[in-house]
Amino acid sequence: MTSTLAPPPLRWDGERLHVLDQTRLPAHEEMLVLEGAEDTARAIERLSVRGAPLIGVAAGFGLAMEVAREPSLGALERGAERLATCRPTARNLAWAVERVRAAALAAGPVRMAAAARAAAEAIQRDDEAASAALADHGAALLEAALPRDPAAADPITILTHCNSGCLAASGRGTGLGVIAALADRRPVRVLACEARPLLQGARLTVWELKRLGIEHALAVDAAAAGLIRTGQVDAVVTGFDRVAANGDVANKVGTYGLALAAHAAGIPFVAAGPSSSIDRALPAGDVIEIEERGPEEVRTAGGALLTVPGTAVRNPAFDVTPAALVWALVTERGVARPVDPAAVAAVA
Repeated sequence: MTSTLAPPPLRWDGERLHVLDQTRLPAHEEMLVLEGAEDTARAIERLSVRGAPLIGVAAGFGLAMEVAREPSLGALERGAERLATCRPTARNLAWAVERVRAAALAAGPVRMAAAARAAAEAIQRDDEAASAALADHGAALLEAALPRDPAAADPITILTHCNSGCLAASGRGTGLGVIAALADRRPVRVLACEARPLLQGARLTVWELKRLGIEHALAVDAAAAGLIRTGQVDAVVTGFDRVAANGDVANKVGTYGLALAAHAAGIPFVAAGPSSSIDRALPAGDVIEIEERGPEEVRTAGGALLTVPGTAVRNPAFDVTPAALVWALVTERGVARPVDPAAVAAVA
């Protein structure tokens, strides 16, 4: 089974960063060419490049390009500040920026640009390796937890939320990477939630699943809990944007409701992502900063007005799922079950 997409969501040519504009999918496959910190930050803010691991990779290259243009302490600090703060919830963004910044500072003015570039390239390699490893860990876990019924001809059904595949990370991805790896081992059907307000599931996950050749259907967000309750889902698998030290998981808004439904139905709820998304400095999920996006993402769609002009809107991009509802936390370093601080530390 194909594990990557063409065109790839991100390509580094040694000087500039080429990213697939995810706001144009699925209708158009258009590449943006980024050259520094400011245009990279804007691309991340408008979700042209998105997904917790991938925005970290992109931000690392954005800072490296900025320093290549102006190898100075001022440019380094300005670029780092702009990139690290453009989206607050996903840990990989600020984590990657700091990794490149630290490498540049340690190298000194003469070697600053080369060191920043090397650090950004290393982040991309590490992310691709993490995607491959966590996909295998997650697939093995689910295969053991959901043994085949020789009398059942139907594939198992996995529900996923938002987009956590090749468009969200290097390599296979995180949550959807686990599902793709499981599909290599046994028949799988995927239910992809719409993931409002920007419909990352409807626009992006379905696009990926079609290219991967995995059987799938699109589920209305509000129907997901009912489908779980009536036994039409065998497991829920998502990615994550930040994990607190106690195992609380921040992910795309709507994830908490899916975790509640999975817990009530007694089916696995699996959150998968790189260890770099685990923030051991945060004791619990309640202190994770939740990004609130603009109201027009909810008031309009495709230029059409969806509600009364000027209606007040709550548009949090993420929610937090308590560790008690997480059946398993998967990173490239292994699986945390049960999800408690000691287990989280082992996979961080």
